[in-house]
Amino acid sequence: MRIQAGVLALAAAGALLSHAAPAAAQQTLNLSLGYFAVRGEDARVDGDVLTENLNVRRFQIGDFNGAAVGAEWLVPLGEYLEAGAGFGFSRRTVPSVYDKFIDDDGSEIEQRMRLRLMPIAFTVRVLPLRQTSPVQPYVGAGLAVLGWRYSETGEFVDFTRRNAIFREQYVASGSATGPVVVGGLRFAGDAASGGFEIRYQRADAPLGHPFSLAQRDPRIDLGGWTYQVTMGWRFAR
Repeated sequence: MRIQAGVLALAAAGALLSHAAPAAAQQTLNLSLGYFAVRGEDARVDGDVLTENLNVRRFQIGDFNGAAVGAEWLVPLGEYLEAGAGFGFSRRTVPSVYDKFIDDDGSEIEQRMRLRLMPIAFTVRVLPLRQTSPVQPYVGAGLAVLGWRYSETGEFVDFTRRNAIFREQYVASGSATGPVVVGGLRFAGDAASGGFEIRYQRADAPLGHPFSLAQRDPRIDLGGWTYQVTMGWRFAR
């Protein structure tokens, strides 16, 4: 029901904006709210620690999907192009337990995995119907710098010490660079705009051996798809 209500609200806003006066080529401040879906198990980078964890723990890669927010500044480059610079934020904590091992008292051996992403993206977009059209489909591409933090906290099994159970926290963070592709539809008026956008980013980063004794080069895949609703405020140049 919430999704249907959101779609109806967006359609109504689009109808109102599309009947407004033609939009001038203006700068736009966009705010976005959406859903980030990580790359699936069969598409993740070689050595990905989440894929490896599936061998011994109970959870799903899709458990890391969740809400995402962002903001972006758009500047027109003539009638058919615009440049954008923006940032986003998503964070997801996923509980897991060992699949074939339990503690001495019969309880589960529990951990929490947390992945935080803060991408900064620079894009160029093509608007085939021009900046002045009230309905503006667009496609574009660019470069994203992804700030990230990944942690595992809880109890673990040391398979090199007769399956000894110990408590620990592992944390890694950094930044990675990769391509980003965007596409969407925007309904634009003179003062405001609204629309829907799909965005794909791809990057990965090294984690280090504390996260994996089996992998020579354990990594974390940072790629995925973002599906988001956008709302913009338009300003004269």
